[in-house]
Amino acid sequence: MKRLIFCTIVIFVTISAKAQKIEFKASAPQTVVAGQPFQLQYSINDNDISKFSIAQIDGFDILNGPTSFVSSNYSFINGKSTQSVSTTYTYVLSAKKEGNYSIAPASAMVNGKRHKSNALNIKVLPADSKQQATPQNSKRNSGQSAHNIGAEDLFIRPILSKATVREQEMVLLTYKIYYKVDLVNIVDIKMPDFEGLMTHDIEVKKPQDIENYNGQNYYTSILKQMLVSPQRAGKITIGNMTGTAIVRTRQVVRDPNSFFGAYSTYQDVKKQLSSGIATLNVTPLPQPKPDDFGGAVGNLSMTSSISSENVEANSSIVLRINIKGTGNLKLIKTPKIDFPTDFEQYDPKVDNKFNVSTSGFSGSKTIEYVVIPRHSGRYDIPSTKLVYFDLSTNKYKTLSTESYTVNVSKGKATADSSATTTIVYNNKEQEQVKHIASDIQYIKTGNLHIKPYLNAFVGTAIFWICLLIPLIIAIMLGIIFNKKAKENANIALVKNKKANKIAKKRLKVAEKYLRTDDKEMFYDEMLSAIWLYLSDKLNIPLSQLNKDNTREGLLAKSVAQEIVDEALALLTNCEFERYAYGGDIRTAMDNIYNRAVETIGKIENSIRK
Repeated sequence: MKRLIFCTIVIFVTISAKAQKIEFKASAPQTVVAGQPFQLQYSINDNDISKFSIAQIDGFDILNGPTSFVSSNYSFINGKSTQSVSTTYTYVLSAKKEGNYSIAPASAMVNGKRHKSNALNIKVLPADSKQQATPQNSKRNSGQSAHNIGAEDLFIRPILSKATVREQEMVLLTYKIYYKVDLVNIVDIKMPDFEGLMTHDIEVKKPQDIENYNGQNYYTSILKQMLVSPQRAGKITIGNMTGTAIVRTRQVVRDPNSFFGAYSTYQDVKKQLSSGIATLNVTPLPQPKPDDFGGAVGNLSMTSSISSENVEANSSIVLRINIKGTGNLKLIKTPKIDFPTDFEQYDPKVDNKFNVSTSGFSGSKTIEYVVIPRHSGRYDIPSTKLVYFDLSTNKYKTLSTESYTVNVSKGKATADSSATTTIVYNNKEQEQVKHIASDIQYIKTGNLHIKPYLNAFVGTAIFWICLLIPLIIAIMLGIIFNKKAKENANIALVKNKKANKIAKKRLKVAEKYLRTDDKEMFYDEMLSAIWLYLSDKLNIPLSQLNKDNTREGLLAKSVAQEIVDEALALLTNCEFERYAYGGDIRTAMDNIYNRAVETIGKIENSIRK
């Protein structure tokens, strides 16, 4: 019976997997460097695949492949079973020369049906013109300090989409960082004073990329993007953007007592950066400027509409004006309309719907004017104008709305002369105009029972308790903060307390390399985590730390002999396994990681006792 149930579940899962939608996806870097290898992968969410083939790949050499890998995942949740199967084909390619290339879709027979992948577009950059480290290998060979990281290895560029623009025209300003080192982060960024410019930040979504600049290939990331609009003509200089780069460097620690004589450790160093200035040449708008010109620049259109041209007196009328297009839409002033004097006017309601992108502002600006005619008759609402400078024609243009004639008839309120009705408008919707029968709206009517409140709070016991509690809390906080300040002044004590926390962070980094089977980086990070933990815990500089004084320091802190021997054996095993070949590498890495976590925990517990 159990076998029957198991077979039924397997058949059900298999049928469910067959019924899933087939996804055939090709993936590769968008930008590569000529002569350097990269991976081209095709993934299919199925394993019943036959006749897999790719089209001829022009412009690339196939260095290896295809290698296939099948992964399966079964899960049973709340009585429901699901299965996901994926097959991946991997090629290692190398571009022959720079240019833009297309890779045609691959094809495969999946469950008896032919499927095609997506096509790919790859940009190939030229190789470095000088004998310098390329972005792909510079991160591994970052054995340098902040002092010898050259200006050609790490810098920031301010990039303007246009160097010469019209006054009030929007231009894109991008701050991009170029680097050939292992860049961890950028902190303490300070922006310049944008004197003479209006700015609007843009959300940065572009990921890391590779770019060839001055004959060299760099990793690039966008730090800041914004739209700037010059408010005056002439030459405008944009100052320096500054920041601090955190760079991870590799250092070799010499240890005569080590089996290999040395080991590698990593350290984060700081490097001060400055972007340099950017210059914007601003051409003035043509003279003379029209009298009605309010500063709008771009490409605009304007329409208008009215709610009704036949209304009763004391009924509201809504006149809408819609302005849409591209340009500095924020500077468009609300048009003024000369309504008849018999019309009661309210402040216009403005609704801005702007979209911001690297190409500038686009969208619409809708203005609603609400007026109420108080007397019957025939009234004319004149048109209004909007003057702007058109960038496509380099001329001033005038947009005009329609003019309207409104026929106002006598309403009920005006027909009954004895009525004392007042009409108000709450500036929301036409239907919310209300008639109020009197000018005073009472909050409460009827008999009121008013009595004096004689009880005083000042001088009572609760009053003095409320005064004393904050004073007591302030004294306690002062004592606590004073104790913390004394503890933080003791650098050795601070390092000792934070040693375990720092070790756990480094072990998490090592765990990531464990998952990706990166043997070299795993053992480097493990050795760094253990040695730095011991250095901070024993208050011994890393350069002076060795196995002998480590043994003495741990024993002096009452750590058991067997724990000390276990810690030193762990260091020896890490150094040995890092350079060992053959055997079950993954099992050895798992064993080293688990022993390190256990040993650090034992040392921590022993010292605390």
